[in-house]
Amino acid sequence: MRERITPGPGQESVWDYPRPPRLEDSSKHIQVIFNDVMIADTQRAKRVLETSHPPSYYIPPEDLRLEYFHRTTRSTFCEWKGQAAYYTIQVGDQQAENAAWFYPNPTPDFIGIRNYVAFYPSRMQSCYVDGELVQSQPGDFYGGWITSNIVGPFKGGAGTWGW
Repeated sequence: MRERITPGPGQESVWDYPRPPRLEDSSKHIQVIFNDVMIADTQRAKRVLETSHPPSYYIPPEDLRLEYFHRTTRSTFCEWKGQAAYYTIQVGDQQAENAAWFYPNPTPDFIGIRNYVAFYPSRMQSCYVDGELVQSQPGDFYGGWITSNIVGPFKGGAGTWGW
């Protein structure tokens, strides 16, 4: 494992995030664009913070363009949050399969994200936090959102490290 990066002023280290993960409100302006359409736009997101992972942002359904969301049969299980369900996003002739997920019946500690939707930024045209373009977490497994105020190193997908 690479050495922890010391955060500078205004930065957070993912190595200071808790395990088990914590859910918190975020007033940051979160936007998701797919095929030139803004499919998510909120300042009422929640973020999940977990050791070694950049935050994942969960957006309330009221702030989504749900006509572009199509539930799929995919399902995964998180030991902390419970059973996840997935959406394929389709705007016009472009489609991103299983590009967003949500928890219809999360565990009690994560009831605050019930039916809120998170996105894999690598599968969207662009995702923004307060106007800053997001970089996706290595490995495209956890769906973390990397911005300039988040430092790692970051855990990658499928048990690997993103370096």
